[in-house]
Amino acid sequence: MPWNRSSLMRRRLCLVVSVCAAVTLGAQEPKFPAKTGVDTPGVQHAIEELPPTATFVVKGHPDWLAVTEDAVWVSSSSVNHVVRLDAKTNQPGTIITVPKPCSGLAVDFGSLWIPSCGDHNLVRADVRTGAIQATIPAGPIDSEGGIATGAGSVWLVTSKASELDRIDPATNTVIAKINLPPGSFNPIFANDSIWVSSNHGNALVRVNPATNTVMSSTPIGPMPRFLTVGAGSVWVLNQGDGSISRVDATTDKLIATIQAGIPGLGGEIAFGAGAVWATVFKFPITRIDPATNKVVGQWHGVGGDSIRCALGSVWLTSYDGEKVWRLDVPGKP
Repeated sequence: MPWNRSSLMRRRLCLVVSVCAAVTLGAQEPKFPAKTGVDTPGVQHAIEELPPTATFVVKGHPDWLAVTEDAVWVSSSSVNHVVRLDAKTNQPGTIITVPKPCSGLAVDFGSLWIPSCGDHNLVRADVRTGAIQATIPAGPIDSEGGIATGAGSVWLVTSKASELDRIDPATNTVIAKINLPPGSFNPIFANDSIWVSSNHGNALVRVNPATNTVMSSTPIGPMPRFLTVGAGSVWVLNQGDGSISRVDATTDKLIATIQAGIPGLGGEIAFGAGAVWATVFKFPITRIDPATNKVVGQWHGVGGDSIRCALGSVWLTSYDGEKVWRLDVPGKP
C-alpha cells in the first residue's frame, strides 16, 4: 500500500494505507536524504518574504487543489468536504460534502470530479453549483493515487495492482481497465497520451488512449510520484532524492534531471506562468525555469503540500495550518 496524505503526521508523512506516498502498514519507513534545498547563491528565501494577497481559512487539512476559470477548489478529507475559493472576492463559498475526499481533484466536462476514500467511489459535482450529479463505483487506490481528464474521459488509478480505470463522462461508467506496472499512480494527460508515475519502478509510463494499452516506459529518478505538464514536457517530482525529471512529451526521452534538494514523502508539482512549481514541507515553493532547467527561486519555512499557479496567482495550501494562501507570482530573484 502507498503512503497516505492523511497519515500520522500528515497525509504524506506517516504510515497508513493510502499516493502523494505509500507502504504497507507496519513496514519500515523508507530512508530519505535530508531536505537541503539548492545551494545556488541568491536562490534561497524565507516564505515570509511572500506575504499573501489573500488567506482563506479552510477547516481540517486543506489538500488537493483544482482550478476553474474563476475559482479554486480545495479538498479537506479530515472534515469530509471540498470548498470553492472565489478568485474575484477572495472568499470561500460553496461546500460539497464528500466522505474523505482524496486522491486529487479534476475539472472537466462541466464538472468537478472528486475521488472519495470514505465511500470508495468517484463523485461528480456541478462545477458551478456544487450539486452532486453522479456517484460512480470507481474507488481510488489510496489518498494520493491521482485523477486526470483527457481524450474525452476521466482517468483514475483504482487498485493495489495499479489498474487505471477509464470513465466515460457521457454515461458515468467505467469503459476500460488498463493494467499498469505495480506501484503506479497520478495519471496526467499530455500529447494525446496518459502518463503515469511508476513509484516502484522508477519510471514514467505512457498509455495510449486509442488502444488502452501501455506504449512506453521511460526510466527517471527514484520514487517518482507527482506529475505536471508544460513547455512540451512531462515534469515529475521524485520523492527518493528530491529531484525533478523532465521528459519530452513527444519522444518519451528524459531531457533533464534537476536537483532541487526536496526529497521525502508527499509534495506536489504544477506548471503555470511559464514556470514549474514544486511544494513539500519545509520548502513550500520551488520555482524552476524551463528555459534553463534550473531552480531560480526556492522558499523555505512553514506551509506547503499542494500548489497551483493560475488566475494570476500562486495558490498554496498550508496543510497543518488550515489555510490556503493566494500569493503574487514570485519571479526570479
